[in-house]
Amino acid sequence: MYSFSTCWNSHRHTDGRAMLREIRDLGFDHAELSHGIRVSLMPGILEAVDAGEMKISSLHNFCPLPMGVTHAAPNLYQFSDERPRERELAIKHTLKTFEFASRVKASVVVLHLGSIEMKDYTGKLGEMLERGEKGSAKYEKLCAEISKVREVKKIKFVERTNDTLRKLLPEAEKRGLKLGCENRQALEEIPLESDFQFFFREFPSPNIVYWHDCGHAQIKENFGFIHHALHLESLAARLAGFHVHDVQFPARDHCAPGTGTIDYAALKPFVKPEHIKVFELSPSLPVEAVKCGIAHLKLILGNE
Repeated sequence: MYSFSTCWNSHRHTDGRAMLREIRDLGFDHAELSHGIRVSLMPGILEAVDAGEMKISSLHNFCPLPMGVTHAAPNLYQFSDERPRERELAIKHTLKTFEFASRVKASVVVLHLGSIEMKDYTGKLGEMLERGEKGSAKYEKLCAEISKVREVKKIKFVERTNDTLRKLLPEAEKRGLKLGCENRQALEEIPLESDFQFFFREFPSPNIVYWHDCGHAQIKENFGFIHHALHLESLAARLAGFHVHDVQFPARDHCAPGTGTIDYAALKPFVKPEHIKVFELSPSLPVEAVKCGIAHLKLILGNE
């Protein structure tokens, strides 16, 4: 199944039905409601879904946005936050996402699971890559420091994330929703790339699944922390879907497929017809660039 994320056009619309019709006009019968869906867009979305104009493949937490929030904010409340009130708000608004997902008959809710509180190593590494310093002694020293700091600091953040997720899981199971746990590009976000196997052992429920963001994985490969295709292969058994876009080196993502460095041919063996493949493209891309990216990806992966 191919789907298309509203992250590309939700900011331009005041009517949710018109927003979904624009996606339908690109040739899609499924859309992902992204984390920029304002409450004011909900009536039109429901009209389009109830009229059979569009099916909803997935929602990206938080969807709809909390009242008063008018911009995409997937990390507004974090499962890993040390403040109980913030975690309570994360649960509250995730449950609202579950409710909306059931109303529009979506099968998956994509989640960001939280982060370790630490300085911005991601930005620092990106700057070094841009200067061509990858492989230098300074770069390797910084990568070693990052790995050490993350391991030392992660335990309490991971424990809080897991505890929050356990509180949400019964409601997801009750509603028949799969929770797509997304790999992230920032080095402080969890699960860490090396911890996914442990995470899925902790959560054997079939309602907890892996959601592979191709751009985020490519950025981690550019940093030198994973091999993109091998990382995907290692998690294929729990894989439910993809965010597809491209990355212009070192870390500019949400580009049209075919305009960056992702080797989709290398990923193809792990992409199955039953996986949801969501185009998650930058709002800055014009329609023609979007259409070219769609055609490029389907030429490699096929039309299913």
